[in-house]
Amino acid sequence: MNLLSGFVLLTVVLEAVNAYLDHRLNVLGINPASATPFPGILLAPFLHASFSHLIVNAGPFLVLGWLVSLRGVGKFLVISLFIILVGGMGVWLFGRTAFHIGSSGLVFGYFGFLLALGFFERQKESLLISFVVFILYGGIFIGVLPSQARVSWETHLFGLIAGVIAAWIWSVPGRKKSY
Repeated sequence: MNLLSGFVLLTVVLEAVNAYLDHRLNVLGINPASATPFPGILLAPFLHASFSHLIVNAGPFLVLGWLVSLRGVGKFLVISLFIILVGGMGVWLFGRTAFHIGSSGLVFGYFGFLLALGFFERQKESLLISFVVFILYGGIFIGVLPSQARVSWETHLFGLIAGVIAAWIWSVPGRKKSY
């Protein structure tokens, strides 16, 4: 949990600096019109449009991130980086021309990871976590639909897809085949 809290604290400090600079740092987010996806892909999860934007992301980030971190700190870091890179690349390749920022890509990635893990592993613990995550956070599925011009549904969609792919890659099948 210290790692997750540290991430949120870093985003709070960065948002304070960004707010002081009238959010001029947001141009460091993912910009599909740019010639290169970097550094935008790596910086976008740390940048937010406002403190309220950050707060909306912080709660689910802490809860879902903690559930992912139960697999171990090393796997958590690798899965997080995978979601950031794969989801961010999807936004850069297919997103609208705009600056895409916020940790919601990670939130949707963790959500997709935890949901898909139950399907891929088919173990009681994974299925239970998938069920609880769906009950508590299933409403966020609506976030992958274009609804508001200032909301990056692309980040939500590609974060979710990256999380599902991560679950497929890092799942541990729980069933033994009997013949």
